[in-house]
Amino acid sequence: MKPMTPLRPLDGITVVTLEHAIAAPFCTRQLADLGARVIKVERPGSGDFARGYDERVNGLASHFVWTNRSKESLTLDVKHEQADAVLAGLLADADVLVQNLAPGAAERLGLSYDALKERHPRLIVCDISGYGSDGPYRDRKAYDLLIQSESGFLSITGTPDDPSKAGCSIADIAAGMYAYTNILAALLQRGRTGEGCRIDVSMLESMAEWMSYPLYYAFDGAAPPPRTGASHATIFPYGPFLAGDGKSVMLGIQNEREWAAFCAIVLEAPELATDPRFNANARRVAARDELAALIVAAFSTLTAQQVRERLELAHIANAQVNDMHEVWDHPQLKARGRWTDVGTANGRVPAMLPPGLPHNVTPRMDPVPALGQHTDAILAELGYDAAAIAGMHAQGAV
Repeated sequence: MKPMTPLRPLDGITVVTLEHAIAAPFCTRQLADLGARVIKVERPGSGDFARGYDERVNGLASHFVWTNRSKESLTLDVKHEQADAVLAGLLADADVLVQNLAPGAAERLGLSYDALKERHPRLIVCDISGYGSDGPYRDRKAYDLLIQSESGFLSITGTPDDPSKAGCSIADIAAGMYAYTNILAALLQRGRTGEGCRIDVSMLESMAEWMSYPLYYAFDGAAPPPRTGASHATIFPYGPFLAGDGKSVMLGIQNEREWAAFCAIVLEAPELATDPRFNANARRVAARDELAALIVAAFSTLTAQQVRERLELAHIANAQVNDMHEVWDHPQLKARGRWTDVGTANGRVPAMLPPGLPHNVTPRMDPVPALGQHTDAILAELGYDAAAIAGMHAQGAV
């Protein structure tokens, strides 16, 4: 007898998504990881514009490969006269609708929660946008960098002279995570009430929540945290320090006990622990340039590996400053078996298993779909025969 595949938390849940770029695709990919069927509606001919960002993964775009495994791709011109019937057929059996179209587009297509709730009372509709569904910024275009700027993230990130954006799409990721977690919560609530709901996720609000510590630090007109590069704005020493072999070591001191151990074991200068210039965190922050020079001088005769060995001996938190190639080969990720692979139209590629799943859940790690790969099969499910499907292709509807 063939063994049964263990149930996943979202097995039997169907998600229809009109999505592009990062926030919504990252949300729905995680729903697919948990077993949901995700039907991705894409523009005929070009699809999700993230497909064209680059060709770094066997000719495919890095963003797209990351956020779109385990989905089905249906091409559909949503403005075509036949599109309404296709969308209605999809939504008849859907549990969740996700969209991050341009502001107002979902309403014009009749895909707002208000337009759908009477026909589909159990449907959960998740709208993801830059600024939310109302307010003076509602219709403004929003890209990740712009939201990093509007949320204040750039004001505290970078060097004193130059602000810097995050190296990954942090605002998109924040919005995608809030969409994902709130859809899970809405599914739990629907299990109790039988009713769907609307979820309105704003990239700005998601990032503003993540900015909560700097916001409170600047409470009531107080000075905000300064930009300090890779160092911590309000704790020192905390950040990267150069060793004698030209490599950097990241370390962090959290309390006076660790500071004393750092001085005695790592710097081999126990007298610095009680030096009045450095004997409290506020004093160390005020004298950070002077103290940094002493630390770099002490490290100048050591390799980065020797510095990390001393830090471990002193029980001081530390890390290697890895580049992307070193992360691919990270020994901890390998030891914990965090890598698998997924299929694509251009062959199999490595993929990280979703973090933190329950031990008895095996995530879906199905292929990244080619554009329109599942169009004919989905239309057949909806009752279209071969002639009708061929006609829709000929008319450019799909």
